[in-house]
Amino acid sequence: MQVDKGYLGLGMEGRIATWYARNTARDMPEFAALARRVSATLPARSRILEVAPGPGYLAIEIARRGAYRISGLDISHTFVEIADRNAREAQVDIDFRQGNVSAMLFSECSFDLILCRAAFKNFSQPLAAMNEMHRVLRPGGRALIIALRSDASVDEIDAYIKRSGLSWANSLIYKATFRYLLLPGAYFEAGVLRTRVELGLCRREDRCRRDWLRGHA
Repeated sequence: MQVDKGYLGLGMEGRIATWYARNTARDMPEFAALARRVSATLPARSRILEVAPGPGYLAIEIARRGAYRISGLDISHTFVEIADRNAREAQVDIDFRQGNVSAMLFSECSFDLILCRAAFKNFSQPLAAMNEMHRVLRPGGRALIIALRSDASVDEIDAYIKRSGLSWANSLIYKATFRYLLLPGAYFEAGVLRTRVELGLCRREDRCRRDWLRGHA
């Protein structure tokens, strides 16, 4: 019996995860802007879960803006170590854990907000992942999924890479990664909306109100 590894493609461990953490640190203004947007409507002591937080940059920026109880769940052991270190250096308290979003150990209705940025396309069991996010949300909770659009243009991708200020070599790596690995696995808006209906998310307003939002990373 084959055990689900929780992700598609190459795992983000060791040097690969370290390289990714170093380069995505250049996106800190974007993490800060999203943190401001998220925290603007969140009451103090809200429980927040970031799924696949990677190096933890977004969770840390949110923690700096309010007295929230924040957890992060990532499949990568290396990312959990990096995120823990980054949180300590930032002097914020965040519970980063290693685990699979398709089989979370959190109790039902545990969180007021779930965030997933630029990672949903990498899940090996996307329907199970959405079911689990749905399960651990509290009544009235919200989920924000920010994912790469499958119809993102080459110009949009090039502009994003240029804004990131990457080196020449890393820019080439990023372009190849977007073209051959990320875009083929990205989702259309219609596909996500169909998934909502399949999971019954649109028919369970009596239990929880969910806002599934999309954009592109």
